Amino acid sequence: MSLRGLTLNIIKGRKKTTVWIELYKLASANDQMFSFWFLTRIFYFSAGMNAAVRAVVRMGLYVGAKVYFIHEGYQGMVDGGDNIREATWETVSSMLQVGGTVIGSARCKEFRSHEGRLKAAHNLLQRGITNLCVIGGDGSLTGANLFREEWSGLLTELVEQGLIEADSVQKYSALHIVGMVGSIDNDFCGTDMTIGTDSALHRIIEVVDAIMTTAQSGQTGTIISAVCYPSYLALVSALACGADWVLIPEMPPEDGWEDKMCGKLSATRSRGTRLNIIIVAEGAINRHGKPISSSYVKDLVVRNLGFDTRVTILGHVQRGGTPSGFDRILASRMGVEAVLALLETTANTPACVVSLCGNQSVRLPLMECVQMVSTGCFFFFYRSFENNLKTYKLLAHRKPESDNFNVAVLNVGAPAAGMNAAVRSAVRVGISEGHKMFAVNDGFEGFYKGQIKEIKWADVGGWTGQGGSLLGTKSIISQPKHQPVHNTHTTPPTPRTDSKALGSALQAFLSLLELFTARGKHDEFCVPMVMVPATVSNNVPGSDLSVGADTALNAITTTCDRIKQSASGTKRRVFIIETMGGYCGYLATVGGLASGADAAYIYEEPFDIRDLQANVEHLTEKMKTSIQRGLVLRNENSNENYTTDFIYQLYSEEGRGVFDCRKNVLGHMQQGGAPSPFDRNFGTKISAKAMQWVTKKLVETFRHGRVFANSEDSCCLLGMRRRALIFQPVVQLKDETDFIHRIPKEQWWLKLRPLMKILAKYKTSYDVSDSGQLEHVVHNQPKESDASVAM
Repeated sequence: MSLRGLTLNIIKGRKKTTVWIELYKLASANDQMFSFWFLTRIFYFSAGMNAAVRAVVRMGLYVGAKVYFIHEGYQGMVDGGDNIREATWETVSSMLQVGGTVIGSARCKEFRSHEGRLKAAHNLLQRGITNLCVIGGDGSLTGANLFREEWSGLLTELVEQGLIEADSVQKYSALHIVGMVGSIDNDFCGTDMTIGTDSALHRIIEVVDAIMTTAQSGQTGTIISAVCYPSYLALVSALACGADWVLIPEMPPEDGWEDKMCGKLSATRSRGTRLNIIIVAEGAINRHGKPISSSYVKDLVVRNLGFDTRVTILGHVQRGGTPSGFDRILASRMGVEAVLALLETTANTPACVVSLCGNQSVRLPLMECVQMVSTGCFFFFYRSFENNLKTYKLLAHRKPESDNFNVAVLNVGAPAAGMNAAVRSAVRVGISEGHKMFAVNDGFEGFYKGQIKEIKWADVGGWTGQGGSLLGTKSIISQPKHQPVHNTHTTPPTPRTDSKALGSALQAFLSLLELFTARGKHDEFCVPMVMVPATVSNNVPGSDLSVGADTALNAITTTCDRIKQSASGTKRRVFIIETMGGYCGYLATVGGLASGADAAYIYEEPFDIRDLQANVEHLTEKMKTSIQRGLVLRNENSNENYTTDFIYQLYSEEGRGVFDCRKNVLGHMQQGGAPSPFDRNFGTKISAKAMQWVTKKLVETFRHGRVFANSEDSCCLLGMRRRALIFQPVVQLKDETDFIHRIPKEQWWLKLRPLMKILAKYKTSYDVSDSGQLEHVVHNQPKESDASVAM
């Protein structure tokens, strides 16, 4: 096997750096050595790596391992000596919010040679290391697999040279490998998201949003050059900011694209748009292989249209900065899963990669993934890229308007970031499907008052990055008592709608149930209806995730980082933070995991004074050693008696002399702000899918000149279940709902709570029944029509 995969990406000239960490454990049942070795190899760096390091180290210590860092990458591994240092629990404290890697890295030409790997193997054997965990991309994983394949031969050479005993060959006969994918490019098949991708999207969108405010003031065209190949970042950024045009190497534009692009830009300006955004990915080419640079696109726009145009090259800003909440949680989950995979490995277990599919951890054969990537068409085989590609094709270019059916869109319940992106997607996909789209202002209150108006393609331009709800929304569940449901279409006169699409929280779910029941008396409600979950609380039955929850998570994570930093000059301080969510503890739990909280109190996990006292004692013990700052989160409705004030006073009194306390109620700041890239992307894709379902149902239920839909499957909620977006009749979700507390009866994220406790140094059990199982990469050959974007 060639060493090229060990040192270079499949893209020429792409350099990598390396970081290594190792773990080993003495099994108590016998005296045999059982070892863990943790390796991080990075394309430069990606945010979230430190969260993975922290998780592997602390999970390793939790299972009884002894943990070591190998500093300065391959060079440190080959040189050994002081480059290998033991790590402790405190070593990885305060790492979550730090980008890059704190261990240092270095390239090592010596490791590319057989002699260098022989030295590395000797250093590993001196510490009894026979298990390897790799964080990196295809080159890193291929290199680790090559090392694994050479392992027995390296042992034989070391015996012949007299560097190890002969019985070591049998004792350390196999090197086991588990990988985690760390790359901002999201260029590895088998996983929806790689560690660092979401943070890179945050950096790009922050820059694009800032540029858009400037460009709007001066009617300036902006070309964003994104350094990324494959072009996942460029495509998702275009989707998340509503870019007018995107150029990526995986989809070379058709001949004559220059005229088509200029024609679109001119048309959007004629409709009153004050700016245009064009995103050019690294390596963009035309159909003949000729490079398309950002400067070429700028000159083209200036020459043909005369628009004032600026170029912004993002460069390495995409790789830096603080990790997003999603990346911290992803890296933490993957780190723990990697340790579990190593614990379960046998002599016959193939090298595997732990990855994310939907919201589930999975394990895939390492070399199957690497071989898929090395084919050169790997971008079709990770679903995220393909789904984003299809959605962009739907939304990128204006379609001729018609009026096959009338479809109304409204928001219900409290505002959530990402609602406007979902509405924009619904409107434009609906128009593309041939419908006349209507917007309902102020939710159901506006619906029964007749605040309904037609909404056009251009009306939703620039909505993607807007927070809140531009349509307006009211937190009401049903019609007021004085306004019976059958009067919804009364004065003032409103257009007849053939379908309704709702986006919001549990209140929309309850409203759909009421409308479905009303079908028996009012034929007007016998139309297809679909709900897209959008709430910061993430408490909608039938969906694991809701639009708006990721933005709220990042607001909590950022605020907690700043709060902890405020105590950097103060020793031993504990912060009590109250989060939103009603009775749903999702935000408190994932916010606690992402910010490194010591405890998170929620309604779903009842607690009493004994639990509070145990938490205080645990935190006191940690403070007496070296931990200088503590963080405790409490969901707003976790307990009616143990309020935030009560917990603050309890910690203050019981921790007197050891630490002092401060409290903070985050409040509605969790609902505000610009939506995160994840919420923009998720809202856009899920709403597009919902509108396509509406079209299908309208066609199926159109009889005798009108739409008549009265079956259960014509009134649905579209939600993410484990790995897929599925439509579920709302009446079938009633049994899954706790209507009193407005939460689902079963919630997937509760399995993350033991993980949070383990990483906070609690002695607790960890259920491995839901851990990833080894699967195989599914090769979905793309359709011919999906191979390029019709520009």
